[in-house]
Amino acid sequence: MSLRQFRAKVRMATVFSQETLRNFLMRAVFDSSRRLLPNFDTAKTTELRRLRTSDVTLDKPIRRAFFLPFCQSYPRASLFKPTDMRSHPSQHDPSQGTSLKSPKSHHAELQSPAMSPVSEEIQASVPVRSGSKAQPRIPEVYHIQWGATAWLVALHLGALAAPWTFSWSGLFLCLFIHWINGSLGICLGYHRLLTHTGLEVPRWVKYTLTFFGVLAGEGGPISWTANHRKHHAYSDQPGDPHSPHEGPWWAHMFWLAFSTDNGDFKGFANHWVPDLVKDKGLMFFEKFFLPIHILFGALLAGIGYMIDGPSLAISWLVWAVCVRMVAVLHVTWFVNSASHIWGYKNYQTRDDSRNLWWVAILAYGEGWHNNHHALPRLAQHGHKWWEFDITFQAIRFLRAVGLAKNVYDLAAYQEKQRKRAERSAAA
Repeated sequence: MSLRQFRAKVRMATVFSQETLRNFLMRAVFDSSRRLLPNFDTAKTTELRRLRTSDVTLDKPIRRAFFLPFCQSYPRASLFKPTDMRSHPSQHDPSQGTSLKSPKSHHAELQSPAMSPVSEEIQASVPVRSGSKAQPRIPEVYHIQWGATAWLVALHLGALAAPWTFSWSGLFLCLFIHWINGSLGICLGYHRLLTHTGLEVPRWVKYTLTFFGVLAGEGGPISWTANHRKHHAYSDQPGDPHSPHEGPWWAHMFWLAFSTDNGDFKGFANHWVPDLVKDKGLMFFEKFFLPIHILFGALLAGIGYMIDGPSLAISWLVWAVCVRMVAVLHVTWFVNSASHIWGYKNYQTRDDSRNLWWVAILAYGEGWHNNHHALPRLAQHGHKWWEFDITFQAIRFLRAVGLAKNVYDLAAYQEKQRKRAERSAAA
């Protein structure tokens, strides 16, 4: 066997193993969806699986063996017509009947291009000419993100050691840093500040909150906010990165194993977060996401070792790093999955977002998800007296001490609506 033949066989085996894993993951998503949701709509969810056209045709036996049963099980993307989001009316407050888009928000600038589906991401499987006869091109799911997959698997494996490494100080650090990362980092920093610009803070406060968000382990600030803005533009429609229409487990975690930028992170970021990619500080956090975690883990282990030797160092690594990040991750993922399946609605929105009380408790106020999707820029997610939002209480504290201004809360929105009604009446 020549070296060229050996390399060809290795490449073929690698491709086959990757595609087999993709098939396994997608079938797991669909099978779990059918079990959890009796009325699960397979046909509706198929296009949302991010099928795209591959350059590989059926003339290779190994591809034919894998893809034919796969394509027979799930319809092609060409069976679906991508929904043009611009055909939907703007989201309105049912009590006011006015548009929610704020002219001063960056969302007003991004909303128009964001409402048009990205053609590169959901392409029709059309026949192509190869020689004298047409051959169908094979739909293929997004490429697996091996780095992100390995990161999530490693965290979950590390968390399994929790029963054998328990310490009270480790538990305290786990809970305290969970609040720092989950509420201040993700909910306040990544979500309400960077993604939706619901308030303004000094630069050093912004970078501090971003640092807290990075330590949550959910990705850098640029990728996180880009995916979230895309989610709002296509919520529960073709193009949504994590819709439960594709299955609860897909929305909860499996979507993270696949790329959402179609292999072009720079273009993806420039499209969805053009205001953030100009910030060198945020780009620094995006670039050094993994080194920051390594240094933080080494710091915790070093302090634990100095206090009580290797046993405490290992306990802090397991509880304050692995268990804490796994808990933050799943709490955030419940917002994407459970809060689009169960709960009640205060507003009529074009998606399936719901208000779910137990997710609101676990996710520091993010579970009032229907309120958020109806009025996404609001820094206040609880709109009824019983809808307690602990992250908004932190925002109120920052405003009280002068570290936050121009907070767009429910009172500010209602005042804006009142003035608009007065102008309309005067005209």
